[in-house]
Amino acid sequence: MAILMNGKEVAQSLRRDLAKEVSNLRERGIEVTLAVVLVGSDPASEVYVRNKHKACLEAGIRSLQITLPEATTEERLLSEVEKLNADPKINGILVQLPLPKHIDEKKITEAILPIKDVDAFHPENVGRITLGTPRFLPCTPAGIMDLLAFYGVNAEGRRCVVVGRSNIVGKPISSLLLAANGTVTTCHSRTKDLPSVTREADILVVAVGKPKMLTADMVKPGAVVIDVGIHRGEDGKLCGDVDFASVEPIASYITPVPGGVGPMTIAELLANTLRAAKYQNNL
Repeated sequence: MAILMNGKEVAQSLRRDLAKEVSNLRERGIEVTLAVVLVGSDPASEVYVRNKHKACLEAGIRSLQITLPEATTEERLLSEVEKLNADPKINGILVQLPLPKHIDEKKITEAILPIKDVDAFHPENVGRITLGTPRFLPCTPAGIMDLLAFYGVNAEGRRCVVVGRSNIVGKPISSLLLAANGTVTTCHSRTKDLPSVTREADILVVAVGKPKMLTADMVKPGAVVIDVGIHRGEDGKLCGDVDFASVEPIASYITPVPGGVGPMTIAELLANTLRAAKYQNNL
C-alpha cells in the first residue's frame, strides 16, 4: 500500500513560509504583486485564475487581474503585456494559457520580461534551466521536486522515467531530475513498447493528458509515481493520468488526484512571484 504524497499539506506549509517573507517585504515598503491576464472565458482557465487569486490573497500577495474579451487582438494583448513590463510595481506577469487560436502564444510568451516571467516559459528562462542556472523554475516541475524532497525521495542514482515531453512539464521535469543526478528517460507518443520502459522506473512522472493511461502492469513494484494529469471522468469524479486504484497497491509513494501535484503548482507560482520581487529589488 503506497504512502500518499499530500500536495495540499506540503503546499500549505510552503505558503505559510512565503506569507512570512511577503510580510517582511511589506514592512520594508515592497508590496509583492502578481498580474494575471485572462483572455476569453474558458471555464477551466477561469477556475485556475480564481484559485491563483485566492492563493495570492492568503499569502499577502497583491493580485491584479486583467480580463480581456475572446476577440482581443494579438496587438492589444501585446500592448497590455508591455504596460505590465514597464510598471515597476508589477513583479510577476502570468498570461493564462491556452489563448484564443488567433493569438500566437509563443509571441506573447516571448514578450514578457524574463525577470517578470513567473511561469518560466520565456526562452531565456528555459535556457537558464537547461544550463543549470535557473532564475525561476516552471511551477509544476518545481512542485514535483519539492514534493519529492518533502517525502525524502532522492533522485540521485535512480532510474527516472518521464512520460510526456511538453514544454510545460515533460521537458523541464526531465531537466530537473537530471540536475538532481537521476538517470532520466523521457517517453512520448513515438516510444516503442512504453510499458517495458515505465517498468524500469524507480521514479515515474506521468504527464500525458490521457485519463488513467498508466496501469498497474506498467509500474515496477515499489516505484514512486507522480501523476500530473487531471480529468473529469464519466462518473463526474476527478482522475489523473494514472489508474490510481490499480497502481496504488504496488507503488511505494503516489500522488492523489486531486490534492497531489495541483496545489504544489500554485504554491510554486507564489514562490516565483516572491523571488521576482526580491530579484527586482536587489535583495
